[in-house]
Amino acid sequence: MSITVQSPAPSLRLTPRAWGMLFVLCGAIFLEGINVAMLNVALPAIRTDLGLSTGELQWVISAYVLGYGGFMLVGGRAADLFGRRRMFLIWLAVFLVVSALGGMAGEGWVLIAARFVAGVAAAVMTPAGLSIITTSFPEGPQRNQALLVYSGTAAGGFSLGLVLGGLLAAVNWRLVLFAPAVLALIILVLAVPLIPATPVERSRDRRVDVLGAVTITAAIMLLVLGVERAAHADAVWTAAIIAAGLALTALFIVIERRSAAPLLRLGILRSGPLVRANLAGLLFAGAFFGFQFIAVLYLQELRGWSSLQTSLAMLAIGADAILAPTLTPRLVNRFGNPKVILAGLLLAVLSYVLFLPIGLDTVYLAMFPTMIILGVAFALAYGPLTIVATDGVEESEQGLAGGLLYTSFQFGAALGLAASTAVIVATTAGGGPADLLDGYRAALAVPIAAAILAAVISAFGLREDRHKDLRKESVR
Repeated sequence: MSITVQSPAPSLRLTPRAWGMLFVLCGAIFLEGINVAMLNVALPAIRTDLGLSTGELQWVISAYVLGYGGFMLVGGRAADLFGRRRMFLIWLAVFLVVSALGGMAGEGWVLIAARFVAGVAAAVMTPAGLSIITTSFPEGPQRNQALLVYSGTAAGGFSLGLVLGGLLAAVNWRLVLFAPAVLALIILVLAVPLIPATPVERSRDRRVDVLGAVTITAAIMLLVLGVERAAHADAVWTAAIIAAGLALTALFIVIERRSAAPLLRLGILRSGPLVRANLAGLLFAGAFFGFQFIAVLYLQELRGWSSLQTSLAMLAIGADAILAPTLTPRLVNRFGNPKVILAGLLLAVLSYVLFLPIGLDTVYLAMFPTMIILGVAFALAYGPLTIVATDGVEESEQGLAGGLLYTSFQFGAALGLAASTAVIVATTAGGGPADLLDGYRAALAVPIAAAILAAVISAFGLREDRHKDLRKESVR
C-alpha cells in the first residue's frame, strides 16, 4: 500500500516587499507602453515644429522600432549573463537620459538618434524586468498573478498613453518625451532599494557570443526594416533587405550550433509551448497593431476626429488593465492557460469582424463592441501567452525567453503595420471617401486572418494540455 503525500498548494498571496518590487517593474513596463503610444499622436506637431518631411517623420517611429526589435534578443541574454537588476537599472537610466535629450532636440536627426537609443534601452530593460519577475516568484499561482498584473499594466499603459499623448501634445509635443523621463527617474529611485540582487547573478559564467550577437542583431534589424518599409519603398529594395536578413539568420543558426557559449541555445526551441506562444504572440501583435492603424486612419482621416477624440474612442481597449489581474487569474486557475489563450484569440477575431460594417457615418456606439471585446481579448491572451513562453524555462535562460517573446511581439507589430499599409495603398488609388472606406475594410482582412491563424496555432496546445492532465491522473 502506498501513501501519496501531497505538498500544500503554493500561496497566492504576495508579501509587501514582493508587491513593492512588482510595483516598480510594472512602472517600467507602463513607462514603455505610454512612451510608444504618446509619441504616435504627437507626430503632426513634431513635423510642424522641426520641419520634418514625411520620410523623416517616419524615422521618428522606425528608429525606435529598429533599436527595440533589433536588440531585444541580445538584451534578454545580457540580463541573464550580467545580472538582471544591473541591466535593468543601467538601461532604465539610459532611457531616462535619451528621453530628455529627445525632448530638447532642435534638429530632426537628434530626435531620431535619441529614439533609436531609447529603443535599444527598452530592448534590454523590458526582458530584464520580465525575467526578474519569472525568477523572483515561484512557478505557479504566485508567478501567474505577478505576470498577469504585469501584462495588464503594459496594456493599460498603451491605452492611457494614447489619451495622455493627446493631452500633452496639445500643450507642447516636447512634454511627450519629458513626461517619460520624469517617470523613469521616479522608477529608478524606487528600483534601487526594492529590487534585490541575487547571488546567482554574481556567480554566473559570463562568456559572450559576440559573433552570434552581432549577426542576429543585424538580421533582426534588417528584417524589421524590410517589413516596416515594404509599403513605402521599391519592391526590389525591400526584397533585397529581407533576403539579407534571412541570410544572416541562417548564418546565426550555423554560428550557434558551433559556439561553446551560444547566445541562443537552439534546444530551447524544442519546447512546443514556447514556440507556439511566440508564434501566437507574433500574430496577435500583428493583428492588433494592424487594426489600430486602420482604426486611427478611419477615425482621423475619413471621419475628421481629433487625435484626442480618437484616443478616447480606443480607451475601452484598456479594460485589459482591470481584467488581467482580476478575472484572468481565476480563469487560468480553473481552465488552464491554453484554453484561456484560445478564448482570447477567438474574441479578437470577433472584435475585428464586428468592425467590418463601418460606414461614412457610423456612430461610436456601433464601434464600442469592437473596442471593449478587444480589451477582453487582450486580458485573456496577452498575460497567459507570457506565462506559457516562460514556463518551464531554466532560470539561467529566463532573460532569453523574455527576449524571444518580446522580439516576436515587436516583429509581429511591424509585420501587421506593413501588411495593413500595403493593402490600404493598393486599394485606395481613387482617394475619395468611398475608396478610402473600401480600402480600410479590405485591410481589416489582415488582423482577422492573423488572429485566426494565431487561434489555430494555439489550439494545438489544448491537446498537449489534455495529455499532461492524463499523465497527472495516471501518476496519482
